[in-house]
Amino acid sequence: MLRFIYGDDLKTHPQLARTMFQDRAYQFHERLGWPVSVDDNGEERDQYDAENPLYIIWETAEGRHGGSLRLLPTTGPTMFNDHFLHLSDGAPIKSPLIWECTRFCLARGASARVAAALMLGGGEVMQRFGVEHFVGVFDAPMMRIYGGIGSRPEVIGTSGEGRQKTSVGLWEFTRASQREIGRRAHISPTLMRLWFDRSFGAVGPWAQSA
Repeated sequence: MLRFIYGDDLKTHPQLARTMFQDRAYQFHERLGWPVSVDDNGEERDQYDAENPLYIIWETAEGRHGGSLRLLPTTGPTMFNDHFLHLSDGAPIKSPLIWECTRFCLARGASARVAAALMLGGGEVMQRFGVEHFVGVFDAPMMRIYGGIGSRPEVIGTSGEGRQKTSVGLWEFTRASQREIGRRAHISPTLMRLWFDRSFGAVGPWAQSA
């Protein structure tokens, strides 16, 4: 199932949080070789985890992390505005209608369904909070994954070539994409709404500004 959890509330889900940060360490540090910080507990965190982001997390039947992503409004600190402005010729992205999506992570052995479920959860956040787009930075191999999910971004800036290519893109969420991603995830709109409402009701603390 999917859970929608703000950073300040992760302490109420200790196993889910611990396994998420450990899976992030494996994916980004060990497998991809990114220069990220891993603590003595084998967990990867960065400065944006301290900004009370909204996490969308797939929880396994054992209560562990199966996959996740992290969302932050672009009206506050974001990875793109702080580190990747060269991809947009120096133009920042700041709007209450655009949120940043980062740290898309899948646990080892996670199925394609989990990736699609995370995207579908992101679309639910957009619909409920009045968000028009997500912005995200990604490398070349991720475009294949997005295509498999049925949620390709609009690329607005790119640097590098081949597998070293880094891009920034914008995602929107239409009814058509909801149907397609839901089909691939085997999740109905009714079930997604139920998971969302069980997490924090019909609105969240950012709903008024978004």
